[in-house]
Amino acid sequence: MKYVITGATGNTGKRIAAQLLAAGHEVVAISRQEAHLAELTAQGAIPAAGSLDDAAFLSHAFAGADAVYALIPPNFQAPDFRAYQRTIGEAIVSALKTSGVHHVVTLSSYGAHRPDTGVVGGLYDFEQLLARELPEARVLHLRAGFFMENFFGMIPAVQQAGVLGGFPLPADQPMAVVTTQDIAEVAARRLQALDFSGHSHVSVAHAQLITLREAAAILGAAIGKPELPYVQFPDEQFRAIMQSIGASGSLIDGYLEFGRAAASGALSEGTDIRPGDGTPTSLHDFAPAWAGAYAQASAAQPA
Repeated sequence: MKYVITGATGNTGKRIAAQLLAAGHEVVAISRQEAHLAELTAQGAIPAAGSLDDAAFLSHAFAGADAVYALIPPNFQAPDFRAYQRTIGEAIVSALKTSGVHHVVTLSSYGAHRPDTGVVGGLYDFEQLLARELPEARVLHLRAGFFMENFFGMIPAVQQAGVLGGFPLPADQPMAVVTTQDIAEVAARRLQALDFSGHSHVSVAHAQLITLREAAAILGAAIGKPELPYVQFPDEQFRAIMQSIGASGSLIDGYLEFGRAAASGALSEGTDIRPGDGTPTSLHDFAPAWAGAYAQASAAQPA
C-alpha cells in the first residue's frame, strides 16, 4: 500500500509515517523543508518538500496513493487564520480530485461539527468542503479532543506565577483530552484497514472527561504541588500574552471564540465516548512526561 502523510514532521504525522513504514508500506512524507524529513527518509520514506497551499505540488505527491493523511497545520502568524485554513483545505481537496485518491483520513477536532467554534471553525469548513467536492470519496475525520501536549505550553505559568493557565478555557467545564501519540495510533490503524466508507467521523479522546481544575491537581501532584490551581486568564491578559509571542490578532480572536464555545459545552455536543472505546492514555499516565518537561525547564532557568 502507498500512503501520503501531510505534516510528516509533526506530532501525529511523524508517528503515523513511522508506523506505516515499520509495517512495510510505501510512504511519501510531506514537509515544507526536506532536511526536516531526514529521520523518516532514513527509515525508508520518500521525501516530498513543498507547501500545503500548492495544489500542483500536492497533486504530484498524492499521485498513485491508496490513501492520504490530511491535516491543516497551525500558523500563528496568519493575518486571517480562517482564510489560511481555507486556503490549505482547498489545495488539499484540489489535489485529491486531480490525483484520484479515494481514501482520506483527516485530523479534525471536537467542535468541527459547527462553524462557530473559533480556531476549530476552519476544520468545519474543511470537512464541509471535502463532502461537497468529493462526495464519492471515503473520508474519515478524526475529531480529536484537547491535546494533552498543550499542557507543556503552560509550564512557564507554573514556574513564574504558580498557576496552571494559558488558554481562555473555563476551569470547571468537562472536556475530552488525548495525546498525539494515541491519535497517531488510531490514524495508522484506520489507514491500514481502510475500513470506512462515505464521509464519517470518529471521536478520538480518552473516555474520561476532565476539567482543567482537575488537570491542575493531577499535574501539580506530579511535581509535588498537589494544590496547584488552574486560572483562566482574562481575555485581555490572554491577548497580551499571545501578542508577545507573535500571534496574529485573527488567531487570538479565534482562540477566544474557541474558549466561549468550550464554556457553552458546544465543543462536545454528540461526541461522547463510551468507556472502553476511548484512547488508552489518561492524564494520570501523561503526568510523568509533563513532570519531566517541567523539571528540565526548571533546571534550564538561571539560578
